[in-house]
Amino acid sequence: MSVPKRCVLVLTAVLLSSLTFPLTITGASLALSGIREDLDAGLAATQWVVNGYNACFASFLVFTGSLADVLGRRRIYAAGLALFCASSAMSALADDVLVLNLVRAVGGVGAAAATTGGSSLLAATFQGAARSRAFGLLGTVLGVGLAFGPTVGGVLVETLGWRAVFAVPALIAGLVLLLVPALPALPGEPGRGIDWPGAALFTSALFLLIFALDEGPALGFGNPLVVGGFVAALGLGVAFVAVERRRPDPLFQLDLLVNRRFLALAVAAGAHMGVLVPLLVYLPSYLISVVGLSAGQAGIWLLMLTLPTVFLPTAGAVVSRWLRPMSVVLGTVALSGIGALALVTVGPDSTPLHLLVPLVLIGAGVGLSNGILDGLAIGSVPTEQAGAASGTFNTARLVTETIALAAVGAVLAAVGGGQLTGAAFTSGLHVASVLLSCAAAIAIGCVVVLLRRAELVEHR
Repeated sequence: MSVPKRCVLVLTAVLLSSLTFPLTITGASLALSGIREDLDAGLAATQWVVNGYNACFASFLVFTGSLADVLGRRRIYAAGLALFCASSAMSALADDVLVLNLVRAVGGVGAAAATTGGSSLLAATFQGAARSRAFGLLGTVLGVGLAFGPTVGGVLVETLGWRAVFAVPALIAGLVLLLVPALPALPGEPGRGIDWPGAALFTSALFLLIFALDEGPALGFGNPLVVGGFVAALGLGVAFVAVERRRPDPLFQLDLLVNRRFLALAVAAGAHMGVLVPLLVYLPSYLISVVGLSAGQAGIWLLMLTLPTVFLPTAGAVVSRWLRPMSVVLGTVALSGIGALALVTVGPDSTPLHLLVPLVLIGAGVGLSNGILDGLAIGSVPTEQAGAASGTFNTARLVTETIALAAVGAVLAAVGGGQLTGAAFTSGLHVASVLLSCAAAIAIGCVVVLLRRAELVEHR
């Protein structure tokens, strides 16, 4: 049976564009050292190259999804892709770190819109088993982009310079834009509202929190600006919850967070990303500036961390048939936490063998869980809430990794005195690895408590 041309075009466009979004997070990590030197930028400013993009991506994911439902799937996908393409091109040409950070933040908004618009296009174009296969391919492509981003980024930086990390995704996005006119229009749903207050409160709260974490080491955590950022973020978060409870079309369905089983799985997913993503961003800089590797070599070494995330999801699904799925979830979080703690053995004279155990443990924890976490989370809610649950679950994952990324950056800056070099960087990495391990342990405790309470409720 032949596949309709429309389906092929939609799948090709969405998969190609989706490949670039994680690449610009993990690939940019290999460019940070070059950016600091070339643009004469400080540590805090350089961290925003990654943090700004990631924060905007996480903040606008659900909001742009609601825009796609109201304004039309192709329209939001095209607008997001164009914004991402322009931002990436401007990033490649930037000669000032402030300009680079601003356009990177705009690129995060574009990536969020293109991601949600693309997912909506897939959902509306494919049906039944074909839809499952399409989303399976999308998950694989996103995983490949995240896993091989450091390696590809390392090769680009070493051969063409740091600007290529942004130029190549811009080129790919530009090529995909040529396919947009041939995609189905798929108008929005009539009568659907947009939660403008919820979007403004959520985005502002997350940005202020990341700002306070990122600027704290440089300004001092007692600085009124930093303290004010934390207080304002908390206040806006409380206001967001209050507003969402009264909205007819809320940005988030807060009743999902009352589902303890769903919340436990979201905590576990966040724990995995909270360990993985900061290491994907900061380990390359450590390997380059302290261990003495080239960008390309650093990218190759990181395959020990990323390859298990690509090849082990299927194994995780198989293991969950032999053991209780929740036991597998807890075990994988423990693997990630143990791997993070093992990074305290890493030093300037480290070899691939020194890094093999900690990186493989972390990668295995993430990879084994990826095969079952999403399915368990969506399966824990009523069918009519599946779409909202998927958006909320992925947003929780992204928000956690964004906050973890900012927190680890703050630790490295505080311990290293604003410099990612020498013994100070090693000490900062060790402190960060211990804190990530403790966070994983706390997450395990939270998951256990939530599951026990869920079982008590179900047995009443």
